[in-house]
Amino acid sequence: MTTNDSDNSAATDAADGKHLVKLEQNLTRIEELTQRLLGALAGRRHVPPALQGPSHELYLKAATAYMAEMVNNPAKLMEHQIGYWGKTVKHYIEAQTALSKGKLTAPPDPTPTDRRFANPMWETHPYFNFIKQQYMMNAEAVRTAVADLEGLEPEEKNRLTYFSQQIVDLMSPTNFLATNPEALERAVATEGESLVKGLENLISDLEANDGDLVVSLADKSAFVVGENLATTPGEVVFRNHLMELIQYAPSTETVHKTPLILFPPWINKFYILDLKEQNSLIKWIVDQGYTLFVVSWVNPDPGYRETSMTDYIEDGYLTGIRVAKSICKVKKVNAIGYCIAGTTLSLTLAVLKKRKDSSINSATLFTTLTDFSDRGEVGVFLNDDFIDGIEEQVGEDGILDKFFMARTFSFLRSNDLIYQPAIKSYMLGQTPPAFDLLYWNGDGTNLPAKMSVEYLRGLCQRDEFATTGFSVAGEVVRLSDVTVPICAIACETDHIAGWKSSYAGVQQMGSKDKTFILSESGHIAGIVNPPSKKKYGHWTNDDLGLTADEWQATGEKHEGSWWPRWEAWLSKRSGDMIPAREPGDSEYPPISPAPGTYVTAVPAR
Repeated sequence: MTTNDSDNSAATDAADGKHLVKLEQNLTRIEELTQRLLGALAGRRHVPPALQGPSHELYLKAATAYMAEMVNNPAKLMEHQIGYWGKTVKHYIEAQTALSKGKLTAPPDPTPTDRRFANPMWETHPYFNFIKQQYMMNAEAVRTAVADLEGLEPEEKNRLTYFSQQIVDLMSPTNFLATNPEALERAVATEGESLVKGLENLISDLEANDGDLVVSLADKSAFVVGENLATTPGEVVFRNHLMELIQYAPSTETVHKTPLILFPPWINKFYILDLKEQNSLIKWIVDQGYTLFVVSWVNPDPGYRETSMTDYIEDGYLTGIRVAKSICKVKKVNAIGYCIAGTTLSLTLAVLKKRKDSSINSATLFTTLTDFSDRGEVGVFLNDDFIDGIEEQVGEDGILDKFFMARTFSFLRSNDLIYQPAIKSYMLGQTPPAFDLLYWNGDGTNLPAKMSVEYLRGLCQRDEFATTGFSVAGEVVRLSDVTVPICAIACETDHIAGWKSSYAGVQQMGSKDKTFILSESGHIAGIVNPPSKKKYGHWTNDDLGLTADEWQATGEKHEGSWWPRWEAWLSKRSGDMIPAREPGDSEYPPISPAPGTYVTAVPAR
C-alpha cells in the first residue's frame, strides 16, 4: 500500500465518520421532536365518531349483500378470487424467476400509469416494482368486488364505492416511508435531514391546528391579505354583524348606471375572486366599467349559534342591496351569487317575488345548486349518519368548525389535497409552495350552527326548494318563484356543485330569460379563468329544454374564457353609461380600505 493509498483511505474514513456523526445528530433531533409531537397531539379535539366515517350500518349491509351473493352466485365470486390470485401469484413467480437468474430488474409491468408512481424506481427496481404491482392488483380487486356487489340501493352503492376507494388510496405504498423510494433516497442523500425537516413540518401543522392534522398546502409566510392578495382598490362602505360591504373604486371614466353586487360563499373568503391582478375577476369587472359592490362575510364564532338562513337573506342580501341602491341612487341592481351564495341568492329572488319587490334586475349564478335531487360526489357526506354527527357537533360548539368543512372537501380529492402534499412536506421535508390559490384554500371559515343544519337538512337532504317549498324569511319559496333574467355558469368537472344538477335547477326556474354557460375545469379554476390565460373553453346552447347530456352534445364549444361572453350578457341589462362613482356617499361614508377587517379577523373559539 502506498502513502497516497493510506491518505485516501484515511480521508474516506474521516468523511464517513462525519456523515455518521451528522446522521446520529439528526436521529437525536428526531427523538427531541417526538416529545414536541406528543405535546401537540395531547391537545387534539374530540371528533364525534359519526364524522370519522360512514356508520357501521353501511358496511354491515355490504357484508350482508356479499354473503348473499356468495350463496346465490358463488361462481362469480370464485371467478373474482381466482382471477386476483392468478395475477398475484404469476407476478410473484416472474419476480422470483428474474432474481434467481441474477437479473436485478423488474418483470413486465402491465399495471396502468399512475402519477403517484412517477419515480423511475417504481418501474426499474425489483423490490419497489413488486410492491407497486401487488398494490395495483389489490386495488383493482377491491374496486371490482365493490362494483359487482348486488343487493344494495344505488345511494348505498355509491357511498361504498367512494369510501372503499378512500381506504385503497390511504394504503398506497407511496404513503409510507419504508415503501417510498423517493423519500428513502432523499433521507440517505441528506443524511436524515429531510426526515427531521419533515417531522418539524408535521409538528408545525399540528401545533397550528390545536392537535388536528391539517396538511399545509402553501407557504403561509408568502402571502398577506391586503398586501399581495385582495389588492383591488376600494372601501368598506357599510358594516353590520354579518358582513362588510365593499365598494370598489372605478378604473374607467364612465360606468354602467346599474350597479353590480357580488355575494361570495361564506364557506370560504371572498378574495378567491381577487387573488392577484392577473386573475382577479373583481378587478376585471371594475375595468369593464361597472360599479361593483362585494360582500365580505364575517367569520362566525360560537356567538352566532342562532344565525339562520333568514339572517343571511335579511341582514346580508337585502341589506347589501338596499345600501348599494342608496349609494348609487338607483331602484335596481344586478346581482351575482357564487356556490352556496348563489343558492341563497336564488332563495332571495324568490322571497322578493313573494314580496313584490323588483330590486334585482338580473342575477348571475356561479356553480350554484338549487336542485339537490342528485348531490353528486359530495353526496356521500350528506346521509343521516354524517348530518347527525354534524348536528351533534354544532349543538355543542355553536359553529360548524372550518376544520370539518376543509377535511370533507379535501377528502373529495384526497390524493391531490392530502396524501401528495403530506408526502412532500412530511417525508421529503419540503417547504410548501408559495401558491396563492392553495393559500386561500387553507384560509377557511366557520359556519353558524342553525344555518348549517337548515341548509343541510332542508336544502341538501330534503331538496325542499325544488319540491315542496323551503321556508325562509317568512315565506315558503320554490324554484318557480325565480323569475328575473338568469345567467348561470357551471363547471364541467366540478366535484362540489355538479353541472348537470346546476342545469336541472335552472331549468325549473320561472324566468323567461335564461342563459346557461358550461365552463371547462372545476369549481374554482372554471370560474377564476381570465381571458388573458386562454386556458379553459366553454359551451353554450340556447335550448334549455334538452337533457344535460343533449345540451352539451348539441351545444357550441368556444375557445377561451366565458368572462367576455357573460359581460356582453350583463352589459345589455346594466343601463346607460354615466360618470364613474367614487365609493360611498354622505350617508354611507368609507369606513376602511378594502379588503376590510372581516376577511382577516380570527374568531374566538
